[in-house]
Amino acid sequence: MRILFTAALGVALLISTPMHASELATDVKADYDSYLWPLFEHFHRNPELSTIEDETAARMAEELRAAGFEVTEDVGGTGVVAMMRNGDGPLVMMRADMDGLPVKENSGLEYASAKQQVSPITGAEVFTMHACGHDVHITSLVGTARQMAQRKAGWSGTLMLLVQPAEERGLGAKTMRADGLWERFGKPDYALAFHVNSQDVAGTINVSEGSPFAGADTVDIIIHGVGAHGAHPHKGKDPIVLGSQIVLALQTLVARELSPRDPGVVTVGSFHAGTKSNIISDEARLQLTVRNTSPETRRLLLEGIERIAVNMGRAAGLPEDKLPEVIYYEDEYAPPTINSPELARQLKQAWAREMGENALLYNPTKGMGAEDFPYFTTDPEVTSVYWQIGGTPKEDFERQAAGGEPVPSHHSPLFKVEPESSVRAGVESTVIALLELMGA
Repeated sequence: MRILFTAALGVALLISTPMHASELATDVKADYDSYLWPLFEHFHRNPELSTIEDETAARMAEELRAAGFEVTEDVGGTGVVAMMRNGDGPLVMMRADMDGLPVKENSGLEYASAKQQVSPITGAEVFTMHACGHDVHITSLVGTARQMAQRKAGWSGTLMLLVQPAEERGLGAKTMRADGLWERFGKPDYALAFHVNSQDVAGTINVSEGSPFAGADTVDIIIHGVGAHGAHPHKGKDPIVLGSQIVLALQTLVARELSPRDPGVVTVGSFHAGTKSNIISDEARLQLTVRNTSPETRRLLLEGIERIAVNMGRAAGLPEDKLPEVIYYEDEYAPPTINSPELARQLKQAWAREMGENALLYNPTKGMGAEDFPYFTTDPEVTSVYWQIGGTPKEDFERQAAGGEPVPSHHSPLFKVEPESSVRAGVESTVIALLELMGA
């Protein structure tokens, strides 16, 4: 197969039809060694918080333009849209999220982040970290752009690459849609995305034909009380006691009201009240995350939260004008991510054929993590698949099983993934999926 080399891209230039997987893997490794690894290191050292990913977005726009794409910046905030039109065929979207988290990195990596930013939420200066692997996603997107640009003879259609802001706050997909994404660039025929996963072996692909990620709601409960001296509790109405009762009662929603075969989570992640040991406060605040995989489960949980909170207030003897207030944040709601089964099966076959059956995992999703990707795939519906790429070396799991250091979870200050296997598998799996859908 004839190959030319260009100084501009520094990667193999294919002038034929789609390559065999071994050739693709060779090209991706060469590009990782020469180009993508330093790019990944740059992104990991310089994470930026949701909605203020200005430097990351600018660098991504620069990289995608250099790969030959037509790039539009500032879509839905800091979002970037890169288009490559290559004849007749489907419009296929591939998305990568780019925001980091307000976490001080303690991974021990030589290239660990020491960056700080002023939080757009609190106004305080905080350390930032790619504690969820979005640096893998955007590096892989650049690698995908470079590989697809070199394979134009082997595919036909329009490729849309999205660099999405603010996934960690559940805002970015909605703001890009609200900025006329489909109206300006076209509604895709297929939408794709992946997430690196620290709980799978590095370089593997885990894809579900169902729901890989849950839907999520953010709920606050404001509990009103009557303040009093701590030595005279009978003179007040203690919101901390009432809040504690509400926290415990909420657990019965999943344990006793939701069918055992239907997944759901109600987690109280924040409980704030009081200022001093001998003062009964007049208010307590709870902050909840609520997870589901169906509209029916969501309705049951949200209605149950309000019913329990309000009626526990009545049971505590609060007057009607002081009953707990339940606040739902519709702008932070994310629907469950649900893969299109037929497309998931098609891509699994392509990955097994091109990367080998051993590259595929069939582990059911554990936990109830959520994504805002469904805002690209619902209303209107778009055929879509969201898969996961393993990010942790096998020997780390073996060491954990033998009683050694546990594998860190996402959002942990200890979080780290093995970048080479993760990025390379991200690029390879994406290019294979795109050629499967757009192959000439």
